[in-house]
Amino acid sequence: MTAPSQQHSLFGEILDWMLAPLLLLWPMSIFLTYLVAQNIANRPYDRELGVVVRAIAQQASVDPASGSQPPTVRLQMPSMAAELLRAEDADSVFFQVLGTRGEFVAGDEALPVPEEPVRQAGELQFRDETMREEPVRVAYMWLKVPGAPGDSTMLVQVAETLQKRARLANEIIKGVILPQFIILPLAVVLVWFALARGIKPLSLLQQRIRRRDSSDLSPIDERDVPDEVAPLVRAINELLGRLDQSIRTQKQFLADAAHQLKTPLAGLRMQAELAGREIDAGASDAGSLKNSLQQIARSSQRAAHMVNQLLAMARAEDREQALRKQDLDLAAIVMEAVRDFVPKAMDKRIDLGYEGPDESTGARLHGQPVLVREMVRNLVDNALQYTPGGGTVTARVLADPFGQVVVLQVEDNGPGIAEAERELVFQPFYRPADTVIEGSGLGLAIVREVAEQHGAEISVADAQPRAVAAAHGSGPGTLITVRFPVRWTPPRPAA
Repeated sequence: MTAPSQQHSLFGEILDWMLAPLLLLWPMSIFLTYLVAQNIANRPYDRELGVVVRAIAQQASVDPASGSQPPTVRLQMPSMAAELLRAEDADSVFFQVLGTRGEFVAGDEALPVPEEPVRQAGELQFRDETMREEPVRVAYMWLKVPGAPGDSTMLVQVAETLQKRARLANEIIKGVILPQFIILPLAVVLVWFALARGIKPLSLLQQRIRRRDSSDLSPIDERDVPDEVAPLVRAINELLGRLDQSIRTQKQFLADAAHQLKTPLAGLRMQAELAGREIDAGASDAGSLKNSLQQIARSSQRAAHMVNQLLAMARAEDREQALRKQDLDLAAIVMEAVRDFVPKAMDKRIDLGYEGPDESTGARLHGQPVLVREMVRNLVDNALQYTPGGGTVTARVLADPFGQVVVLQVEDNGPGIAEAERELVFQPFYRPADTVIEGSGLGLAIVREVAEQHGAEISVADAQPRAVAAAHGSGPGTLITVRFPVRWTPPRPAA
Protein backbone atom coordinates (compact mmCIF):
# COMPACT_ATOMS: atom_id res chain seq x y z
CA MET A 1 0.00 0.00 0.00
CA THR A 2 1.57 3.24 -1.13
CA ALA A 3 1.95 6.06 1.37
CA PRO A 4 -0.10 9.19 0.66
CA SER A 5 1.89 11.89 -1.07
CA GLN A 6 2.71 14.90 1.06
CA GLN A 7 1.60 18.32 0.02
CA HIS A 8 4.42 20.64 -1.02
CA SER A 9 4.63 24.41 -0.92
CA LEU A 10 5.44 25.89 -4.30
CA PHE A 11 6.77 29.02 -2.59
CA GLY A 12 9.02 27.01 -0.29
CA GLU A 13 10.27 24.75 -3.07
CA ILE A 14 11.22 27.67 -5.34
CA LEU A 15 12.85 29.43 -2.38
CA ASP A 16 14.88 26.30 -1.59
CA TRP A 17 16.07 25.98 -5.19
CA MET A 18 17.09 29.66 -5.21
CA LEU A 19 18.81 29.80 -1.82
CA ALA A 20 20.47 26.37 -1.85
CA PRO A 21 22.86 27.26 -4.73
CA LEU A 22 23.55 30.61 -3.06
CA LEU A 23 24.48 28.95 0.24
CA LEU A 24 26.53 26.35 -1.62
CA LEU A 25 28.45 28.94 -3.64
CA TRP A 26 29.26 31.08 -0.60
CA PRO A 27 31.89 28.68 0.90
CA MET A 28 33.34 28.23 -2.58
CA SER A 29 33.57 32.01 -2.88
CA ILE A 30 35.42 32.20 0.45
CA PHE A 31 37.88 29.52 -0.66
CA LEU A 32 38.52 31.21 -4.03
CA THR A 33 38.92 34.56 -2.25
CA TYR A 34 41.55 32.99 0.01
CA LEU A 35 43.51 31.68 -3.00
CA VAL A 36 43.30 35.01 -4.80
CA ALA A 37 44.32 36.91 -1.64
CA GLN A 38 47.37 34.67 -1.22
CA ASN A 39 48.38 35.34 -4.82
CA ILE A 40 47.87 39.09 -4.44
CA ALA A 41 49.81 39.20 -1.16
CA ASN A 42 52.77 37.33 -2.65
CA ARG A 43 53.31 39.65 -5.61
CA PRO A 44 54.73 42.80 -3.92
CA TYR A 45 56.90 40.83 -1.50
CA ASP A 46 58.15 38.60 -4.31
CA ARG A 47 59.22 41.71 -6.19
CA GLU A 48 61.10 42.93 -3.11
CA LEU A 49 62.88 39.59 -2.74
CA GLY A 50 63.82 39.71 -6.41
CA VAL A 51 65.36 43.17 -5.94
CA VAL A 52 67.38 41.89 -2.96
CA VAL A 53 68.63 38.87 -4.91
CA ARG A 54 69.85 41.07 -7.78
CA ALA A 55 71.46 43.52 -5.34
CA ILE A 56 73.39 40.69 -3.63
CA ALA A 57 74.38 39.26 -7.01
CA GLN A 58 75.86 42.64 -7.95
CA GLN A 59 78.04 42.54 -4.83
CA ALA A 60 79.55 39.19 -5.80
CA SER A 61 82.98 39.15 -7.48
CA VAL A 62 84.97 36.36 -9.12
CA ASP A 63 88.70 35.71 -8.72
CA PRO A 64 90.07 34.36 -12.00
CA ALA A 65 91.38 30.83 -12.17
CA SER A 66 95.08 30.28 -11.38
CA GLY A 67 96.72 27.09 -12.49
CA SER A 68 94.59 24.17 -11.52
CA GLN A 69 92.42 26.27 -9.21
CA PRO A 70 89.00 27.20 -10.66
CA PRO A 71 87.56 30.70 -10.36
CA THR A 72 86.64 31.66 -6.79
CA VAL A 73 83.47 33.59 -5.88
CA ARG A 74 83.74 36.29 -3.25
CA LEU A 75 80.97 38.48 -1.76
CA GLN A 76 81.90 42.02 -0.81
CA MET A 77 78.74 43.23 0.91
CA PRO A 78 79.00 46.12 3.33
CA SER A 79 78.11 45.28 6.91
CA MET A 80 75.39 47.92 6.89
CA ALA A 81 73.63 46.17 4.00
CA ALA A 82 73.81 42.85 5.85
CA GLU A 83 72.30 44.43 8.92
CA LEU A 84 69.48 45.91 6.81
CA LEU A 85 68.55 42.38 5.66
CA ARG A 86 68.06 41.39 9.28
CA ALA A 87 66.34 44.57 10.42
CA GLU A 88 62.83 43.44 9.42
CA ASP A 89 60.63 43.49 12.51
CA ALA A 90 57.81 41.23 11.29
CA ASP A 91 59.70 38.61 9.24
CA SER A 92 63.11 37.01 9.26
CA VAL A 93 65.21 37.33 6.12
CA PHE A 94 68.01 34.92 5.18
CA PHE A 95 70.39 34.94 2.25
CA GLN A 96 72.93 32.54 0.86
CA VAL A 97 75.63 32.62 -1.81
CA LEU A 98 77.16 29.38 -3.13
CA GLY A 99 80.09 29.08 -5.50
CA THR A 100 80.45 27.19 -8.75
CA ARG A 101 81.30 23.96 -6.95
CA GLY A 102 78.47 24.41 -4.42
CA GLU A 103 80.83 25.68 -1.78
CA PHE A 104 79.40 28.04 0.82
CA VAL A 105 80.46 31.64 0.21
CA ALA A 106 78.28 33.81 2.51
CA GLY A 107 74.94 34.08 4.32
CA ASP A 108 73.03 31.32 6.13
CA GLU A 109 74.41 27.86 5.50
CA ALA A 110 71.19 26.20 6.70
CA LEU A 111 69.12 27.54 3.79
CA PRO A 112 68.19 24.55 1.56
CA VAL A 113 69.58 24.39 -1.95
CA PRO A 114 67.08 23.87 -4.82
CA GLU A 115 67.27 20.52 -6.55
CA GLU A 116 67.07 21.27 -10.26
CA PRO A 117 68.52 19.05 -12.97
CA VAL A 118 68.58 21.95 -15.42
CA ARG A 119 69.78 25.32 -14.14
CA GLN A 120 68.45 28.36 -15.98
CA ALA A 121 71.18 30.93 -15.56
CA GLY A 122 70.15 34.57 -15.13
CA GLU A 123 66.45 33.86 -14.49
CA LEU A 124 64.85 34.89 -11.19
CA GLN A 125 62.79 32.04 -9.68
CA PHE A 126 60.66 31.51 -6.58
CA ARG A 127 59.83 28.53 -4.42
CA ASP A 128 58.33 27.66 -1.03
CA GLU A 129 60.61 26.03 1.53
CA THR A 130 60.84 25.25 5.24
CA MET A 131 63.75 26.58 7.25
CA ARG A 132 64.18 25.75 10.92
CA GLU A 133 60.63 24.32 10.96
CA GLU A 134 59.17 27.56 9.67
CA PRO A 135 57.73 28.12 6.17
CA VAL A 136 59.62 30.64 4.06
CA ARG A 137 59.38 32.14 0.59
CA VAL A 138 62.63 31.85 -1.38
CA ALA A 139 63.79 33.93 -4.37
CA TYR A 140 66.89 32.54 -6.09
CA MET A 141 68.99 32.98 -9.22
CA TRP A 142 71.71 30.93 -10.89
CA LEU A 143 74.51 33.12 -12.29
CA LYS A 144 77.05 32.23 -14.95
CA VAL A 145 80.64 32.75 -13.75
CA PRO A 146 83.07 34.02 -16.40
CA GLY A 147 86.00 31.66 -16.93
CA ALA A 148 84.33 28.74 -15.19
CA PRO A 149 84.51 25.45 -17.08
CA GLY A 150 81.36 24.08 -18.75
CA ASP A 151 78.05 25.37 -17.48
CA SER A 152 79.17 25.98 -13.88
CA THR A 153 77.03 28.52 -12.08
CA MET A 154 76.89 30.22 -8.74
CA LEU A 155 73.72 30.47 -6.63
CA VAL A 156 72.29 33.54 -4.93
CA GLN A 157 69.09 33.08 -2.90
CA VAL A 158 67.11 35.09 -0.35
CA ALA A 159 64.42 33.63 1.95
CA GLU A 160 61.76 35.43 3.98
CA THR A 161 59.22 34.17 6.50
CA LEU A 162 55.50 34.63 5.71
CA GLN A 163 54.07 36.79 8.51
CA LYS A 164 53.71 39.94 6.39
CA ARG A 165 52.18 37.99 3.55
CA ALA A 166 49.69 36.26 5.86
CA ARG A 167 48.74 39.58 7.42
CA LEU A 168 48.15 41.19 4.01
CA ALA A 169 46.16 38.17 2.80
CA ASN A 170 43.98 38.29 5.92
CA GLU A 171 43.32 41.99 5.39
CA ILE A 172 42.26 41.30 1.81
CA ILE A 173 40.00 38.42 2.88
CA LYS A 174 38.41 40.53 5.61
CA GLY A 175 37.80 43.36 3.15
CA VAL A 176 36.03 40.96 0.76
CA ILE A 177 34.25 38.57 3.16
CA LEU A 178 32.90 41.00 5.75
CA PRO A 179 30.67 42.85 3.24
CA GLN A 180 29.27 39.46 2.20
CA PHE A 181 27.86 38.97 5.70
CA ILE A 182 25.71 42.02 5.01
CA ILE A 183 25.01 41.28 1.33
CA LEU A 184 23.97 37.64 1.83
CA PRO A 185 21.12 38.28 4.33
CA LEU A 186 20.03 41.24 2.21
CA ALA A 187 20.01 38.99 -0.87
CA VAL A 188 17.88 36.42 1.00
CA VAL A 189 15.39 39.12 1.99
CA LEU A 190 15.25 40.47 -1.57
CA VAL A 191 14.74 36.96 -2.98
CA TRP A 192 11.97 36.34 -0.46
CA PHE A 193 10.29 39.62 -1.35
CA ALA A 194 10.66 39.07 -5.12
CA LEU A 195 9.30 35.53 -4.88
CA ALA A 196 6.34 36.65 -2.75
CA ARG A 197 5.70 39.41 -5.28
CA GLY A 198 5.94 37.00 -8.21
CA ILE A 199 3.65 34.41 -6.67
CA LYS A 200 1.03 36.96 -5.61
CA PRO A 201 -1.05 36.49 -8.83
CA LEU A 202 -1.62 32.86 -7.77
CA SER A 203 -3.02 34.04 -4.43
CA LEU A 204 -5.28 36.53 -6.23
CA LEU A 205 -6.45 33.76 -8.58
CA GLN A 206 -7.18 31.55 -5.57
CA GLN A 207 -9.24 34.32 -3.96
CA ARG A 208 -11.19 34.87 -7.18
CA ILE A 209 -12.03 31.17 -7.39
CA ARG A 210 -12.99 30.98 -3.68
CA ARG A 211 -15.35 33.96 -4.03
CA ARG A 212 -17.25 32.23 -6.82
CA ASP A 213 -20.72 30.86 -6.27
CA SER A 214 -20.98 27.08 -6.36
CA SER A 215 -23.30 27.30 -9.38
CA ASP A 216 -20.97 29.61 -11.33
CA LEU A 217 -19.23 27.40 -13.91
CA SER A 218 -18.31 30.20 -16.30
CA PRO A 219 -14.70 30.24 -17.60
CA ILE A 220 -12.03 31.97 -15.53
CA ASP A 221 -10.66 35.12 -17.16
CA GLU A 222 -7.17 34.34 -18.47
CA ARG A 223 -6.13 37.95 -19.06
CA ASP A 224 -5.13 38.65 -15.43
CA VAL A 225 -3.02 35.53 -14.88
CA PRO A 226 0.71 35.06 -15.65
CA ASP A 227 1.71 33.27 -18.84
CA GLU A 228 3.05 30.31 -16.84
CA VAL A 229 -0.33 29.79 -15.14
CA ALA A 230 -2.42 30.36 -18.28
CA PRO A 231 -2.24 26.66 -19.40
CA LEU A 232 -3.49 25.57 -15.97
CA VAL A 233 -6.35 28.09 -16.08
CA ARG A 234 -7.16 26.96 -19.61
CA ALA A 235 -7.31 23.33 -18.46
CA ILE A 236 -9.57 24.32 -15.54
CA ASN A 237 -11.84 26.20 -17.96
CA GLU A 238 -12.08 23.09 -20.15
CA LEU A 239 -12.96 21.04 -17.08
CA LEU A 240 -15.57 23.62 -16.04
CA GLY A 241 -17.04 23.47 -19.55
CA ARG A 242 -17.31 19.68 -19.43
CA LEU A 243 -18.74 19.83 -15.93
CA ASP A 244 -21.27 22.45 -16.98
CA GLN A 245 -22.30 20.32 -19.96
CA SER A 246 -22.58 17.25 -17.72
CA ILE A 247 -24.74 19.10 -15.18
CA ARG A 248 -26.97 20.45 -17.94
CA THR A 249 -27.34 16.97 -19.38
CA GLN A 250 -28.23 15.58 -15.95
CA LYS A 251 -30.76 18.35 -15.36
CA GLN A 252 -32.30 17.72 -18.76
CA PHE A 253 -32.31 14.00 -18.05
CA LEU A 254 -34.08 14.52 -14.73
CA ALA A 255 -36.58 16.90 -16.32
CA ASP A 256 -37.33 14.40 -19.08
CA ALA A 257 -37.57 11.55 -16.58
CA ALA A 258 -39.99 13.56 -14.42
CA HIS A 259 -42.07 14.40 -17.50
CA GLN A 260 -42.13 10.76 -18.61
CA LEU A 261 -43.09 9.53 -15.13
CA LYS A 262 -45.78 12.18 -14.80
CA THR A 263 -48.03 10.59 -17.43
CA PRO A 264 -48.32 7.08 -15.94
CA LEU A 265 -48.56 8.47 -12.41
CA ALA A 266 -51.32 10.87 -13.49
CA GLY A 267 -53.13 7.92 -15.10
CA LEU A 268 -52.80 5.93 -11.90
CA ARG A 269 -54.21 8.77 -9.84
CA MET A 270 -57.09 9.42 -12.27
CA GLN A 271 -58.10 5.77 -12.48
CA ALA A 272 -57.85 5.36 -8.70
CA GLU A 273 -60.03 8.46 -8.15
CA LEU A 274 -62.50 7.24 -10.78
CA ALA A 275 -62.78 3.84 -9.10
CA GLY A 276 -63.18 5.52 -5.71
CA ARG A 277 -66.03 7.74 -6.97
CA GLU A 278 -67.82 4.72 -8.48
CA ILE A 279 -67.54 2.84 -5.21
CA ASP A 280 -68.80 5.90 -3.29
CA ALA A 281 -71.71 6.17 -5.72
CA GLY A 282 -72.67 2.57 -4.96
CA ALA A 283 -71.97 1.36 -8.51
CA SER A 284 -72.00 -2.40 -8.76
CA ASP A 285 -70.79 -2.65 -12.36
CA ALA A 286 -67.91 -5.14 -12.12
CA GLY A 287 -66.87 -4.46 -15.70
CA SER A 288 -66.32 -0.77 -15.04
CA LEU A 289 -64.26 -1.49 -11.93
CA LYS A 290 -62.27 -4.14 -13.79
CA ASN A 291 -61.53 -1.65 -16.57
CA SER A 292 -60.30 0.90 -14.02
CA LEU A 293 -58.10 -1.73 -12.38
CA GLN A 294 -56.68 -2.73 -15.76
CA GLN A 295 -55.85 0.90 -16.51
CA ILE A 296 -54.18 1.16 -13.11
CA ALA A 297 -52.18 -2.00 -13.85
CA ARG A 298 -51.06 -0.66 -17.26
CA SER A 299 -50.06 2.71 -15.80
CA SER A 300 -48.14 1.09 -12.95
CA GLN A 301 -46.48 -1.22 -15.46
CA ARG A 302 -45.41 1.76 -17.56
CA ALA A 303 -44.10 3.53 -14.46
CA ALA A 304 -42.19 0.43 -13.35
CA HIS A 305 -40.75 0.02 -16.84
CA MET A 306 -39.66 3.67 -16.84
CA VAL A 307 -38.00 3.27 -13.42
CA ASN A 308 -36.23 0.11 -14.57
CA GLN A 309 -34.98 1.88 -17.69
CA LEU A 310 -33.71 4.81 -15.60
CA LEU A 311 -31.87 2.41 -13.31
CA ALA A 312 -30.41 0.63 -16.33
CA MET A 313 -29.26 3.95 -17.75
CA ALA A 314 -27.61 4.82 -14.44
CA ARG A 315 -25.83 1.44 -14.40
CA ALA A 316 -24.67 1.94 -17.99
CA GLU A 317 -23.20 5.35 -17.12
CA ASP A 318 -21.42 4.00 -14.02
CA ARG A 319 -17.76 4.04 -15.11
CA GLU A 320 -16.61 2.14 -12.05
CA GLN A 321 -18.94 -0.76 -12.73
CA ALA A 322 -17.90 -0.81 -16.38
CA LEU A 323 -14.32 -1.56 -15.31
CA ARG A 324 -15.33 -4.76 -13.53
CA LYS A 325 -15.16 -6.96 -16.62
CA GLN A 326 -14.77 -10.67 -17.12
CA ASP A 327 -14.88 -13.25 -19.87
CA LEU A 328 -18.45 -14.00 -20.90
CA ASP A 329 -20.36 -15.93 -23.54
CA LEU A 330 -22.40 -13.58 -25.72
CA ALA A 331 -24.33 -16.44 -27.30
CA ALA A 332 -25.53 -17.66 -23.90
CA ILE A 333 -26.64 -14.15 -22.93
CA VAL A 334 -28.58 -13.67 -26.19
CA MET A 335 -30.30 -17.07 -25.92
CA GLU A 336 -31.30 -16.30 -22.32
CA ALA A 337 -32.80 -12.96 -23.38
CA VAL A 338 -34.72 -14.59 -26.25
CA ARG A 339 -36.17 -17.20 -23.88
CA ASP A 340 -37.26 -14.48 -21.41
CA PHE A 341 -39.11 -12.55 -24.13
CA VAL A 342 -40.90 -15.53 -25.65
CA PRO A 343 -44.11 -14.88 -23.64
CA LYS A 344 -44.25 -11.26 -24.82
CA ALA A 345 -43.60 -12.34 -28.43
CA MET A 346 -46.40 -14.91 -28.21
CA ASP A 347 -48.81 -12.28 -26.85
CA LYS A 348 -48.10 -10.11 -29.91
CA ARG A 349 -48.01 -13.11 -32.30
CA ILE A 350 -44.39 -12.34 -33.27
CA ASP A 351 -41.98 -15.02 -34.41
CA LEU A 352 -38.96 -14.50 -32.08
CA GLY A 353 -35.88 -16.57 -32.89
CA TYR A 354 -32.14 -16.92 -32.40
CA GLU A 355 -29.40 -17.66 -34.93
CA GLY A 356 -25.80 -18.38 -34.05
CA PRO A 357 -23.56 -20.75 -32.10
CA ASP A 358 -24.87 -22.63 -29.09
CA GLU A 359 -23.65 -22.19 -25.53
CA SER A 360 -20.92 -24.85 -25.78
CA THR A 361 -19.24 -23.21 -28.80
CA GLY A 362 -20.43 -19.67 -28.17
CA ALA A 363 -18.58 -16.49 -29.07
CA ARG A 364 -16.68 -15.18 -26.06
CA LEU A 365 -15.71 -11.59 -25.28
CA HIS A 366 -14.38 -9.57 -22.36
CA GLY A 367 -17.08 -7.39 -20.85
CA GLN A 368 -19.35 -6.48 -17.97
CA PRO A 369 -22.07 -9.16 -17.78
CA VAL A 370 -24.82 -6.97 -16.28
CA LEU A 371 -24.37 -4.21 -18.87
CA VAL A 372 -24.11 -6.60 -21.85
CA ARG A 373 -27.23 -8.43 -20.69
CA GLU A 374 -29.05 -5.07 -20.34
CA MET A 375 -28.02 -4.12 -23.87
CA VAL A 376 -29.29 -7.38 -25.40
CA ARG A 377 -32.59 -7.20 -23.53
CA ASN A 378 -33.17 -3.60 -24.65
CA LEU A 379 -32.44 -4.45 -28.28
CA VAL A 380 -34.83 -7.41 -28.27
CA ASP A 381 -37.49 -5.52 -26.29
CA ASN A 382 -37.25 -2.52 -28.63
CA ALA A 383 -37.62 -4.78 -31.70
CA LEU A 384 -40.68 -6.51 -30.19
CA GLN A 385 -42.16 -3.15 -29.23
CA TYR A 386 -42.09 -1.72 -32.77
CA THR A 387 -42.78 -4.89 -34.76
CA PRO A 388 -46.48 -5.35 -35.63
CA GLY A 389 -48.36 -8.55 -34.89
CA GLY A 390 -47.46 -11.43 -37.17
CA GLY A 391 -43.93 -10.04 -37.70
CA THR A 392 -40.54 -11.58 -37.16
CA VAL A 393 -37.69 -10.68 -34.79
CA THR A 394 -34.34 -12.45 -34.98
CA ALA A 395 -31.41 -12.12 -32.58
CA ARG A 396 -28.17 -13.22 -34.19
CA VAL A 397 -24.58 -13.78 -32.99
CA LEU A 398 -21.76 -13.96 -35.54
CA ALA A 399 -18.22 -14.98 -34.58
CA ASP A 400 -15.23 -13.56 -36.44
CA PRO A 401 -13.11 -16.40 -37.90
CA PHE A 402 -9.99 -14.33 -37.14
CA GLY A 403 -10.99 -13.91 -33.49
CA GLN A 404 -10.94 -10.10 -33.53
CA VAL A 405 -14.62 -9.18 -33.02
CA VAL A 406 -17.92 -10.70 -31.94
CA VAL A 407 -20.98 -9.39 -33.80
CA LEU A 408 -24.47 -9.04 -32.31
CA GLN A 409 -27.42 -8.34 -34.63
CA VAL A 410 -31.10 -7.81 -33.88
CA GLU A 411 -33.32 -7.75 -36.96
CA ASP A 412 -37.07 -7.13 -37.33
CA ASN A 413 -39.52 -6.50 -40.18
CA GLY A 414 -41.20 -3.51 -38.58
CA PRO A 415 -41.65 0.00 -40.01
CA GLY A 416 -37.90 0.73 -39.88
CA ILE A 417 -36.08 3.91 -38.88
CA ALA A 418 -35.74 6.80 -41.29
CA GLU A 419 -32.15 7.58 -42.23
CA ALA A 420 -32.42 11.13 -40.83
CA GLU A 421 -33.41 9.75 -37.40
CA ARG A 422 -30.87 6.93 -37.07
CA GLU A 423 -28.56 9.07 -34.96
CA LEU A 424 -31.33 10.76 -32.99
CA VAL A 425 -32.87 7.51 -31.75
CA PHE A 426 -29.83 6.96 -29.50
CA GLN A 427 -30.55 10.14 -27.55
CA PRO A 428 -32.32 9.72 -24.19
CA PHE A 429 -36.12 10.13 -24.33
CA TYR A 430 -36.13 10.71 -28.09
CA ARG A 431 -39.12 9.21 -29.88
CA PRO A 432 -40.14 9.72 -33.51
CA ALA A 433 -42.98 12.18 -33.90
CA ASP A 434 -45.17 9.78 -35.93
CA THR A 435 -44.90 6.84 -33.53
CA VAL A 436 -47.93 5.64 -31.58
CA ILE A 437 -46.05 2.94 -29.67
CA GLU A 438 -45.75 3.47 -25.95
CA GLY A 439 -42.17 3.61 -24.67
CA SER A 440 -39.68 5.51 -22.55
CA GLY A 441 -37.23 6.50 -25.26
CA LEU A 442 -34.31 5.12 -23.20
CA GLY A 443 -33.77 1.66 -24.74
CA LEU A 444 -31.40 2.61 -27.55
CA ALA A 445 -29.72 5.26 -25.38
CA ILE A 446 -28.80 2.48 -22.95
CA VAL A 447 -27.57 0.36 -25.87
CA ARG A 448 -25.22 3.10 -27.09
CA GLU A 449 -23.90 3.80 -23.59
CA VAL A 450 -23.06 0.13 -23.04
CA ALA A 451 -21.45 -0.07 -26.48
CA GLU A 452 -19.22 2.90 -25.66
CA GLN A 453 -18.25 1.32 -22.32
CA HIS A 454 -17.04 -1.78 -24.24
CA GLY A 455 -15.41 -0.02 -27.20
CA ALA A 456 -18.02 -1.52 -29.54
CA GLU A 457 -19.25 -0.07 -32.82
CA ILE A 458 -23.01 0.23 -33.36
CA SER A 459 -24.81 0.81 -36.65
CA VAL A 460 -28.43 1.01 -37.85
CA ALA A 461 -29.63 -0.07 -41.30
CA ASP A 462 -32.76 -1.30 -43.09
CA ALA A 463 -33.32 -5.03 -42.81
CA GLN A 464 -34.29 -5.15 -46.49
CA PRO A 465 -34.40 -2.63 -49.34
CA ARG A 466 -37.35 -0.26 -49.05
CA ALA A 467 -38.40 -0.93 -52.66
CA VAL A 468 -38.64 -4.66 -51.99
CA ALA A 469 -40.54 -4.04 -48.75
CA ALA A 470 -42.99 -1.73 -50.52
CA ALA A 471 -43.60 -4.37 -53.19
CA HIS A 472 -44.51 -6.88 -50.48
CA GLY A 473 -46.60 -4.34 -48.58
CA SER A 474 -44.45 -4.48 -45.43
CA GLY A 475 -41.99 -2.23 -43.69
CA PRO A 476 -38.27 -2.28 -44.45
CA GLY A 477 -37.53 -3.41 -40.92
CA THR A 478 -34.51 -2.49 -38.82
CA LEU A 479 -31.13 -4.20 -38.52
CA ILE A 480 -29.04 -3.05 -35.55
CA THR A 481 -25.46 -4.36 -35.52
CA VAL A 482 -23.05 -4.17 -32.59
CA ARG A 483 -19.40 -5.19 -33.14
CA PHE A 484 -17.59 -6.05 -29.89
CA PRO A 485 -13.80 -6.32 -29.82
CA VAL A 486 -12.82 -9.60 -28.22
CA ARG A 487 -10.27 -7.82 -26.03
CA TRP A 488 -10.53 -4.10 -25.35
CA THR A 489 -8.79 -1.92 -22.77
CA PRO A 490 -10.57 1.38 -22.07
CA PRO A 491 -8.42 4.51 -22.42
CA ARG A 492 -7.15 5.93 -19.14
CA PRO A 493 -8.95 9.13 -18.13
CA ALA A 494 -6.95 12.34 -18.42
CA ALA A 495 -5.33 13.57 -15.22
